[in-house]
Amino acid sequence: MNRIKEVLEEKGIKQIWLAEQLGKSYNMVNSYAQNRRQPSLETLFEISKILKVEVKALIKED
Repeated sequence: MNRIKEVLEEKGIKQIWLAEQLGKSYNMVNSYAQNRRQPSLETLFEISKILKVEVKALIKED
């Protein structure tokens, strides 16, 4: 499980913007945000870099 949706909301960033930054479709980023799919570790690190947060901030511990 990930916290991508929560971090985006905390930062006031739209999923479509993140999708453009990643070079992925909105549907793919939305599936990450809704926890229907999990990003690869490489993508997770890329998301953390774009959002300027630690990778652990994007991961739910439970």
